[in-house]
Formats: sequence, structure tokens, C-alpha cells
Amino acid sequence: MSGTAFPTRLFIGIDGGGTNCRARIEDEAGRYLGAGAAGAAATRLGIDSSIAAITSASLAAIEDAGLGPECLAQMHAGVGLAGIGRKGVLEELKRRDHPFRTLIFAGDALIACLGAHNGNDGGIVIAGTGSVGFAIVNGREHRIGGYGFPISDEGSGAEIGLHAIRLSLRAHDQRIAETPLSRDLMSRFNNDAFAVVAWAERATASEFASFAPRVFAYADDGDPLAERIVSNAARQVGAIVGKLAQITPRIALLGGLAAPLSKWLEPKVNQQLTPPAHDAVAGALLLARRDVICTRSREAAAAAAFTSS
Repeated sequence: MSGTAFPTRLFIGIDGGGTNCRARIEDEAGRYLGAGAAGAAATRLGIDSSIAAITSASLAAIEDAGLGPECLAQMHAGVGLAGIGRKGVLEELKRRDHPFRTLIFAGDALIACLGAHNGNDGGIVIAGTGSVGFAIVNGREHRIGGYGFPISDEGSGAEIGLHAIRLSLRAHDQRIAETPLSRDLMSRFNNDAFAVVAWAERATASEFASFAPRVFAYADDGDPLAERIVSNAARQVGAIVGKLAQITPRIALLGGLAAPLSKWLEPKVNQQLTPPAHDAVAGALLLARRDVICTRSREAAAAAAFTSS
């Protein structure tokens, strides 16, 4: 189909997170055409990196759909980005050129919430590299936490990794008892505390979060240090769920840590959770579709006003 016009509107939804960037293409009828992925797109890595990841994931989806790169110019894009609420980020993104027919940006929590509840009212807690609580009720957005690592993002993979490193250093100093987890982590730095410090000074949230799966594995094996870290993360996530429950009765737990965390949550917290209807990319596609509808409505209203004048 390269070089030809596609006979229907094309929509592309993009979820740009702190670990990877996913894109999916659908036609006007909602039929799946293709998908692609790229590296991290979170804005804390820089606007240029975010745009590069968006472009790479979009081109991969184009290729998977059997379309040519020029088809991007026909696409209505909805993009959710982690960290878009940082001061000046959205304004800078809007100033950049893009290859799409139309483009609307939103936070990653917004598109995740739209996808989880199929565009209806509800809330989510994202527990991945970072964490955030978010809800949409009667058109109003509610946000809890998610202000970025290390000052926020409680219960996230990054915080779990930070706690694991911190406590492993204490165990190395014999301030607390060593465990298999602490010995494992310290061995990765040749049992050199200052090597840990040098690494930590440069490490990103994703790099801290890379230790989270290992912490969960040790916790499942009964390692007391790992259990302490995971239990704390579960309490933090449970607190966010509890706060959201005061706003909406429908809350979904999302993100890469949703499954491993669920068995560490208190029973009453799990009872407050509902399975998500769709993923964040579906939310980005819904955002793109709504933007087209709103644009057409504005254009129709403007044309009617011009005609009546």
C-alpha cells in the first residue's frame, strides 16, 4: 500500500512510558492494522529522546501494518507520555514538528485510565517504573502522587530498587543482618560500597527499577529483607487505592508490578480493585478519536457562525 492513500481514517495510539514506547494503528472502524515498540519515551529523558521513541514506535507500527512511512501524514495520533506534567514540557512538545495529520498529547495516566475503563469514569493506580494514582469522574481529573522519582512514585519499581540498594549497604556495614538479597546485590558491585555509590549517583529510575523483579523473587522465597521492601511497596500502593476509593468505586491496578504486587496487598485492597477493560494504547486511540470529533464539531460550529453572519 506504500505510496497510495488509505481509504479510511487512520488512528495511531502511542503509550510513551519510562521503560518502553508502544504504538498501535487502527482504522476508522476500530480494526487493528499493526503495532510497534521502541525504547523509553518518558520526558525526564529529554524531549528529543521522547520524540525519537514516538517516531521509532510509529514507524515500526507502520511497517507491521504493511504501510509506507508517508501514511503517517494521514494518521490522527493520540500520545500519552510519562512526565508530561513537568513545567514547560507540553509547550515544548507542541512547538515541535510532527509527521501526523493531527496530534494530541496527554499524560500516561490519563490514557491508561481511559483504556482501563473504556472511556468511562473510574480510577487507576499505575505501579511500574514509577507510580501514580489517577481518576476521571464527571469530567474532572484527580491525581495522587506520581511527581517523579525519587521524591515521589511510592511503591514503584524505582523505589523498590532504591530501598534494596540502601538496605544492602546497611547490611554490608553490618548495621542490619545480611540476607541472600543483600549479598546478591552487593556481589554485583564486587562488594564495593563506593562502587554502589558511584553507580547510584548516575542511575536512572529505570535502572533502579531493574532490581525490582529480583526483589520480588527473593520475597517469594522468604528473604526477610526482600519481604520488608515489598511489604512497604504494597502498603504505599494500598494507600493510594484507599484514597482513590473515596473518589470512585472502580479502580484498576496497572503496570508491570501489578501482578507481583497483588498478592502482597491487603485483602480489603484487592477487593477494591477491578480488572482493566483495555490497555493504555487503547486509551491513546480513544483520545485521538475524541480529538477528531471535537475538532470537527468546532469546525462545524465555526462554519455555521460564518454562514449566519
